Amino acid sequence: MNPDEYCQEKAAKSGSSFYYAFLFLPPERRRAITALYAFCREVDDVVDEAKEESVARIKLAWWRTQVDQMFAGKPEHPVTLALQPHLESCGITRERLIAVIDGMQMDLDQSRYLDWPGLRKYCWHVAGVVGELSAGVFGYTDPRTLEYAGKLGLAFQMTNIIRDVGDDARRGRIYLPVDELQQFEVKAADILNGVYSERFTALMRFQADRARQLYREAMTTLPEGDRRAQRPGLMMAAIYYALLDEIEHDNWQVLHQRISLTPLRKLMLAWRVWVGGGRGLVRRLSL
Repeated sequence: MNPDEYCQEKAAKSGSSFYYAFLFLPPERRRAITALYAFCREVDDVVDEAKEESVARIKLAWWRTQVDQMFAGKPEHPVTLALQPHLESCGITRERLIAVIDGMQMDLDQSRYLDWPGLRKYCWHVAGVVGELSAGVFGYTDPRTLEYAGKLGLAFQMTNIIRDVGDDARRGRIYLPVDELQQFEVKAADILNGVYSERFTALMRFQADRARQLYREAMTTLPEGDRRAQRPGLMMAAIYYALLDEIEHDNWQVLHQRISLTPLRKLMLAWRVWVGGGRGLVRRLSL
């Protein structure tokens, strides 16, 4: 198995919505974004799969050395071997890759966030910066596109946090800001015990409103001249926004289950954006 095949298998196994957007890209850009996604999955898996915190810290430190070696022209791991040829052409910087690892480190350093500014910082590290990296792979001419991509990454992460409230709690993490739990009078114990209430519903609506605002800000920031190049990100936006709508339709039943879209629905949403150029989606999510 060569490095590109390794990354392809890593992306396909994840079942992520990102994979559906990759399918429509030209071969060279598809290899680049698949390698970038595989890097993100590798460092994320370090934290999610490690049984001992000390081991996870050692592995993240090792990945930092792998990034340095890749930029020194000496990649070793299949992911860095696959990613290295695309660094210059896609504007992939060491600083942004290290920022992703820093985000994974935050999961080891803390499991709660006091307020939205703290949570926003975490979301930027694990998703906003990934959006910026992805925008470089897709191609852009206007610097404002990076701002769009960063905001879209934040919107994706907030959607993930809403979807995974129950799963994350069972892993010992509650990402919803402490001051907002207090504001809506929802106790951490209620989340851990899967207790639904009108207060929990109100809290979830508040989080969804924040996510939708981030989608609006992203769409209104995207320069028209870069819209077609950024279609893969817009395809993911269509999928994630539909997921957010689905969670709301299911009355925020996220404490005991993980709500998701079917692969066919994801593919259809992605295809519609690709064929339509994303103009309709940008208009709709900007409202």
